[in-house]
Amino acid sequence: MAHKQTSLTEAIASVADSSIVALGGNTIHRAPCAAVHELVRQHKQHLELVKTAGAYDVDLLVGSGVADRVSAGFIGFENVFGLAPQYRRAAEQGRIQVKEHACYTVITGLRAAVQGVPFLPVAGMLASDLMQARSFKTVQDPYSGEELAAIQAIKPDVAILHVQEADELGNGRIYGSVYEDDLMARAARRVILTCERLISTEETARVPELTTIPGIFVSHVVVVPRGAHPCSCGDLYDYDYDYLEGYINACHDSASYQAWLAEHILSASPQEQFLSRSPQS
Repeated sequence: MAHKQTSLTEAIASVADSSIVALGGNTIHRAPCAAVHELVRQHKQHLELVKTAGAYDVDLLVGSGVADRVSAGFIGFENVFGLAPQYRRAAEQGRIQVKEHACYTVITGLRAAVQGVPFLPVAGMLASDLMQARSFKTVQDPYSGEELAAIQAIKPDVAILHVQEADELGNGRIYGSVYEDDLMARAARRVILTCERLISTEETARVPELTTIPGIFVSHVVVVPRGAHPCSCGDLYDYDYDYLEGYINACHDSASYQAWLAEHILSASPQEQFLSRSPQS
């Protein structure tokens, strides 16, 4: 089998403009932030983002003009910093297409893609405002006659996931909450995997049950220590409160935000900056 280890620059260069991109992790936990930063540096355009619950990753890509469509159930910084400022502003001003979901309908759409069917039914949604907001269609259960919401399949062009360990063939291990990462990997046409550290293929074969993301789905493997920063990553490190607070404060006006982007993202070696500013765990 071909080895898939490559640079972050090369991996993200393979993401075409206008792609549908699923992002792993959940809110401020184990998001693929190093890859997100590289999407910004490479000035990708017109991406559609797919995520059950996003935060810094989605907000940054919307605020920097990389994404103009978002399919998600929730975008916000939990109870730490509240709603996502760039995403909210862009939605209110009509600069992005908000394909509003419940988290469960994102999951259902991904499951439909995995199963190779055009949609899957969901019970309990007919009284929800989401039916009108998204114009979800309905389908009748041929057995009981019950009317159900029909959720269209969501098939990302690429899923970008960050894991604790991976081998050079793309077999990835997630320790702790998996969220929807394994589902995204199976629904997407291919996967870009960033990892905290590289393990040997012998180690993968020794304990195969620890493999969360099978390498058969993966096109690129990139070793990026602290690649989820400023989000958390399992028991390796917590989210960076000070960094995220600085980001939120910079979102108050356009000039501050552009200055923040220039300093933290568009500089030549932002990952080195993060490593120097963040306590090692």
